[in-house]
Amino acid sequence: MGENEASLPNTSLQGKKMAYQKVNADQRAPGHSQYLDNDDLQATALDLEWDMEKELEEPGFDQFQLDSAENQNLENSETADLNLDSIQPATSPKGRFQRLQEETDYATRYTRSAPKSNHCNLCRLLKILCTAIILFIFGILIGYYAHKNCPSNATSSGTLDHQLYQEILKTIQAEDIKKTFRNLVQLYRSEDDTDISKTIKTQWTSLGLEDVQLVNYSVLLNLPGPSPSSVTLSSSGQCFHPNGQPCSEDARTQSSQDLLYSYAAYSAKGTLEAKVIDVSYGNTDDLKRIKKMRNVTNQIALLKLGKLPLLYKLSLLEKAGFGGVLLYIDPCDLPKTANLSYETFMVSLNPGGDPSTPGYPSVVGSFRQDRTNLTSLLVQPISAALVAKLISSSKDRTKNGACTPLELPHNEERIVNMHIQTVTEFKTVTNVVGYLKGLTSPDRYVIVGSHHHTAPSYSGQEWASSTAVITAFIQALMFRVKRGWRPDRSIVFCSWGGTVLGNIGSYEWGEDFRKVLQRNLVAYVSLHSPMKGNSSLRSVASPSLQQLVAEKNKVNCSRRAQCPETNVSSVQIQGDADYFINHLGVPTVQFAYEDTKAIQDPGFLSEALFPKSAKKIEEMDPFFKLHETITKLSGEVILQIASEPVLPFNALDIALEVQNSLKGDQPNTHQLLALASHLRESAELFQSDEMRPANDPKERVPLRVRMLNDILQDMEKNFLVQQVPPGFYRNILYHLDDKTSQFSILLEAWEHRKSLASNETFQEALSKVLHSINSAQVHFKAGLNVFDSVLDGNN
Repeated sequence: MGENEASLPNTSLQGKKMAYQKVNADQRAPGHSQYLDNDDLQATALDLEWDMEKELEEPGFDQFQLDSAENQNLENSETADLNLDSIQPATSPKGRFQRLQEETDYATRYTRSAPKSNHCNLCRLLKILCTAIILFIFGILIGYYAHKNCPSNATSSGTLDHQLYQEILKTIQAEDIKKTFRNLVQLYRSEDDTDISKTIKTQWTSLGLEDVQLVNYSVLLNLPGPSPSSVTLSSSGQCFHPNGQPCSEDARTQSSQDLLYSYAAYSAKGTLEAKVIDVSYGNTDDLKRIKKMRNVTNQIALLKLGKLPLLYKLSLLEKAGFGGVLLYIDPCDLPKTANLSYETFMVSLNPGGDPSTPGYPSVVGSFRQDRTNLTSLLVQPISAALVAKLISSSKDRTKNGACTPLELPHNEERIVNMHIQTVTEFKTVTNVVGYLKGLTSPDRYVIVGSHHHTAPSYSGQEWASSTAVITAFIQALMFRVKRGWRPDRSIVFCSWGGTVLGNIGSYEWGEDFRKVLQRNLVAYVSLHSPMKGNSSLRSVASPSLQQLVAEKNKVNCSRRAQCPETNVSSVQIQGDADYFINHLGVPTVQFAYEDTKAIQDPGFLSEALFPKSAKKIEEMDPFFKLHETITKLSGEVILQIASEPVLPFNALDIALEVQNSLKGDQPNTHQLLALASHLRESAELFQSDEMRPANDPKERVPLRVRMLNDILQDMEKNFLVQQVPPGFYRNILYHLDDKTSQFSILLEAWEHRKSLASNETFQEALSKVLHSINSAQVHFKAGLNVFDSVLDGNN
């Protein structure tokens, strides 16, 4: 919507009965923009009322009821009547309302006078009778030949679209994905990503994709030094590499490169000798307990990865006064099948983009800031095997099937010397961007993002899976395009560079085209690391897209027992979707296979990047059937978003997500609950009064559909907040994990309040949530008023 529309007056919502203005297709002709300001034209609509609550209880969607929809007892009189018992997603992702029935006692706004009674003679009656018989016979003949020569219209347009999607998707074959994957993994040893980028461009162009470009940015990269970092026990003088291997031994040829890349990108560098203090997962309670017992200034924290974003935990350690961090993953947090005790890994401390140009693109002429490190802490990832040596633990940590976590004994002291050396230099990062222009709305974009290897950097092979999947979908899509079909909206295919070092390529491209993307970007479909395991399908989606994703899971999941229908959530994820979620407020979808334990146990373990070889990926999916499933699931979502006249976004589900996110033990949320209830009412009215006629081809008007889509694509922008704790999403609709449904910034502020006995931070977080809910409320109500103006102008 334009800015002039956002300032329109609000409409009042009264109770649960809402009026729906039904306008015939011939009355809703496409109007010029002058109709928005025309108050002289009269509306000729019919009023119709129905019970919205009954409409929202349509059978068939009970399985999507949210787990946290328990009773909410409010002491404040202002919210005592709020009904949160029936919080569940709306009837469908498309806003279809099929059970709307007209009331028998309805009256039209305008009455028609009865025609005058004229006495006709017998001759005139005979003429009329003969004319009617002739017309009747003529109509039967026309109907017969029309039915004989024309195709039947019994099949709905939705069914035809579905058949078209399936025709495109059936050409996706696992063997083609496997072949592409194997060809790609041969290229990662290149000195830079130019060869890989050119190969991807050549392949996409050969498939028929239009206008494939290489987009380069010169960015500041933090890379490993000439030799691996080391950790030395001061008591014995023993020196170890990050994987636990003694420094005196020659590094094994096959692991030397992995040792070199076991580092924290953009960490401080140098040498620090200090005591090791076990801080467990490093949350506020852990630090509060430790600071009461010991002086932590310039000491080294032994920190487990998981449960909270790494950047957030490092900010707490830095604020507490620590000088260094030894970071590891506890084996008890990993699946039993994953033996990573001696595996090294890397992490990036870069929140996103080129560190030398924060918030603006690194194009020629940009001012470069001196930011060789992004923290004062010396951070070094180490293996669980090295942790066991540091704490002198060689015993079996598994008893009676239960795993015993690694822990430094409280009465023992360890002094270590950690030495970190990295190099910082400017290098070129390349993005591959290809366009398929839309037919009816070419200025609206659906971005499909994968990533490719950026050398020199971490040498894992997940990028090859990501690139193989996006290439397979392009091949299937372009096969149909060559036969004359096009999506309504443009699809932009992107292979990002610099992902493992902080999503650098996607950030720089997004900052470069920010103004265009803010206005025209509709959705982002992420293909980042589709194979993280092979036991369970994990679907992450914006609240407005969760029903669409759940629908695809139900229909297309090839391993039904391992793909539960309700395994769809809005949680923080790794990858290049970050910029589009947190800076543009764009609805996002991502499908990926993971290990079940990785989903259930401490989150944010995926922040660790292990050197996963091509062999391991083929062991997880030897026939590439899981790759094929990811490609088809993602592909059908892309096709629906790019081709359906009305975007398949659910406005009401956002309001329901807000209500569920306010259920918790945090105080002072009664005002937020009241506002969330009003937001739900506005979303219900919007989804029925505006989305229903737009989804009915008989009532669909191009101007109305375009205005409706503008409102739908901007819904999530209302939930972007300016300042959040490091590592937290700016889009507050996303949660930290599947176990907590509350707003993340409220949870963090509440923990901060308990540890510091200060109420200011919590009140500030409440204010941010309040502003977001109010902004969404204004967004929907302004949209309703704009539609009323259009109807008045057209009638």
